[in-house]
Amino acid sequence: MAQRLFFVRHCETTGQAPTAPLTSAGHQQALELADHFAPQGVDLLVSSPYTRARQSLEPLAERLGLAVETDERLAECTLASPPVADFRGAIRQLFDGPDLAWPGGESRRQVTERGRSALDAVFRHPTRTPVVMAHGLLMAFVLGSFDSRFDYRAWTALTNPDVYCLERDADGVRVSRAWGA
Repeated sequence: MAQRLFFVRHCETTGQAPTAPLTSAGHQQALELADHFAPQGVDLLVSSPYTRARQSLEPLAERLGLAVETDERLAECTLASPPVADFRGAIRQLFDGPDLAWPGGESRRQVTERGRSALDAVFRHPTRTPVVMAHGLLMAFVLGSFDSRFDYRAWTALTNPDVYCLERDADGVRVSRAWGA
């Protein structure tokens, strides 16, 4: 029998800092996510520690009476420190080279391994329908480890929020989009 989990990118945010909150549109999107997931038997909520990720799950947690578990491994990729001038160009190069890391930043391989580790822990959890809230770059890297179609272009096409269903069985993990068009 296949296990499944929903892998979600946070709602619209005011910025990139770990403490950046959702915008007013992001709060409305969080309510829409709650409407989307409430009838699906969700029984576990796991989030990045970033404010925007936790706020994206709060309406669903309240509606279902569930606590939101935090997993540091779901934090967004640290691109560089100090920040690079060409943000998108630096990200594009991470997609091209799995071990490239900018000064003070993480490689695609490092981010993928920690993200996959977090998802593996959720898959081992005795739940029926978990929702995992994370960030766009981490999400694209992890999804790319299951399906090579998730490249730089796929990252640029992610929306806030965005939802993918991961179904795991003996043959591996299948990825399908579960939000929007």
